[in-house]
Amino acid sequence: MKRYLTYLAVKCKVSSSTQNLAFNALLFLFRHVLKKDFGDHKDIPRAKKSTYVPVVLSRDEVQEVLARMGHTYQLIAKLQYGCGLRCFEAVKVRVKDFDSGVLAIKGKGGKSRTVPLPNRIIPELLAQLAFVKKLHADDLAVGFAGVFLEDQLEKKYPNAAKEFQWQWFFPQESLTVISSTGERRRYHVHDSRFQDALHDAVKKAQLTKRVTTHTFRHSFATHLLQANYDIRTIQTLLGHADVRTTMIYTHCVPSRTVKELKSPLDF
Repeated sequence: MKRYLTYLAVKCKVSSSTQNLAFNALLFLFRHVLKKDFGDHKDIPRAKKSTYVPVVLSRDEVQEVLARMGHTYQLIAKLQYGCGLRCFEAVKVRVKDFDSGVLAIKGKGGKSRTVPLPNRIIPELLAQLAFVKKLHADDLAVGFAGVFLEDQLEKKYPNAAKEFQWQWFFPQESLTVISSTGERRRYHVHDSRFQDALHDAVKKAQLTKRVTTHTFRHSFATHLLQANYDIRTIQTLLGHADVRTTMIYTHCVPSRTVKELKSPLDF
């Protein structure tokens, strides 16, 4: 076991997270399957943890990408960048989550937070809301069974699936048929469709950076830092439990001093 973990770190030069994953898997195997003592592991060489610097788009690059996305996906991207959302948080927004210029988000681990909505996209959000309202009326007319609800919400609120406030803000184009019951329900836009649309837009914009949906969230935090927003405020908006997670964005912003940093050769 020790030789294997040493092999990963020394020979394979894997990342610290990969070695930790192997370590935890072996620990589980010994403790819960083999029922054996894991032994002393203090002298095992550990893979070095590298400093992670997120990929961040400039404001111009963000606009270049947005301009090349279709309407619905563009609005999802604007909401993600404008509010610092994770991809799954953006596509799973429901009608009820919008309230007086504020968006309620259910993030990782079921943790909730609120973020202010960008004033610039309010008209587009209202247009999307009108579209969802008409789609909901059409769905009711054909006897659909409602939207998908998470956990035990449908047992707690039997009528919620058909109520307007619980409808997805970015609904899937077609109804999904449940094979076991024959019911037709509506799902939200799948994150893979959004990812594909973003990939195509980045390709058309001819950007050289490796852009993913999470890049919008990285850019949101970095641009707020550049605008001198407090790190604690950004932590709250992102929903980070630990401020050290938010601190990674300080690597994306050059320090501001009285004089611009120059090499001594340029003095």
